Amino acid sequence: MRICVFLSAADLDDRYTRPAREFAELVGKGGHTLVWGGSDVGLMKVVADGVEEAGGGLLGVSVEFLSAKARPGVDQMVIARDLAERKRLLLEYADAVVILVGGTGTLDEATEILELKKHGHSEMPVVLLNTAGFYDGLQQQFRRMETEGFLPRPLAELVFFAQEPVGALAYLEENVGIV
Repeated sequence: MRICVFLSAADLDDRYTRPAREFAELVGKGGHTLVWGGSDVGLMKVVADGVEEAGGGLLGVSVEFLSAKARPGVDQMVIARDLAERKRLLLEYADAVVILVGGTGTLDEATEILELKKHGHSEMPVVLLNTAGFYDGLQQQFRRMETEGFLPRPLAELVFFAQEPVGALAYLEENVGIV
């Protein structure tokens, strides 16, 4: 399975890096391929290291203005012209998406795939890994959107909220290719 992760490139503390590394090791041990933003810094590096060390594949999609931070020696590296093309390519290469902790870029990527799913343009499974309660507020907002009629599909059809890495990967392994 090719698992796209949306996540931060920032250097973060252990409460975020430990679960991200745990997820990465599960991906690698499962023989899966990581599809990610291609950076060799911060949390992106932590995840790529974990997948590679556990035997998984690496497919990076960087962007021209960040190509100096691209990870060398990966199985495949694609350089996109801009962020919009990068998002499109990340999703094109993926069988599933996992959203880890991140900032505005991660949120932009997350809402892109959810919007595509909402309108029936993608059926790939999407997991939001709510590490250390990072996405509690976002989860609450999504539930409000559902309750108040802003979503034409049930929230459970758009995204699965996982509290632990093992639950995130188990959901993907059970749901990839079902639709």
